[in-house]
Amino acid sequence: MSHLALIRHGQSQWNLDNRFTGWVDVNLTAEGEAQARRSGELLKASGVHFDRLYTSVQTRAIRTGQIAIEAMGEAWLPVIKDWRLNERHYGGLTGLDKKETAAKHGEEQVLVWRRSYDIPPPPLEAGGEFDLSKDRRYAGVAVPATESLKDTLARVLPYWEGVIAPELKGGKNLMIAAHGNSLRAIVKLLFNVPDDRIVGVEIPTGNPLLIDLDAALHVKAARYLDDARAQPLPALA
Repeated sequence: MSHLALIRHGQSQWNLDNRFTGWVDVNLTAEGEAQARRSGELLKASGVHFDRLYTSVQTRAIRTGQIAIEAMGEAWLPVIKDWRLNERHYGGLTGLDKKETAAKHGEEQVLVWRRSYDIPPPPLEAGGEFDLSKDRRYAGVAVPATESLKDTLARVLPYWEGVIAPELKGGKNLMIAAHGNSLRAIVKLLFNVPDDRIVGVEIPTGNPLLIDLDAALHVKAARYLDDARAQPLPALA
């Protein structure tokens, strides 16, 4: 039996500003730091001893994970960062105010871009303010111009199968501090959630999802550590 904790990063400044963030590297707010600390306190109270932490290469996820393990009294834990755990790339929506975007394009169209499984937003214009193709953390990476949730799953899957899953099968207990959509992709894999239902799965901030897995990585049990703020979980097979 191994344990996996999924931690959605705390509130970022652009979350507070109601802007599409995606791959832009935005830091946590004071509230986001408090949510990360609360995640660590909940994980400590769970009694599970974790072996390492995985995060994306985005500051809001890295700091969420670091604050959490400090709150657990285990700041020494190894931390592995990889871009494949990044948030979904929001393409041409990046940086835009969500309400203004809905007023311009219509709420229905924006909902399609945000919540459909396989329809991405318009691509980000090359060479613009939010073009990260020359950011050195992505050296050698074909930085996407936009992504759907399906695209996000396609990049998370090889990392899951090649790096994270073998650790879990070896009996390690792991934490992943990442983003709404990269974590949603992992939930889809573990719970076999259909394409048309995964977009409705929400993972709250400051409330880790603790998953118990057998040797074949079948989900045996799963629960949010703060019952008062839990979200519905996909049904187990």
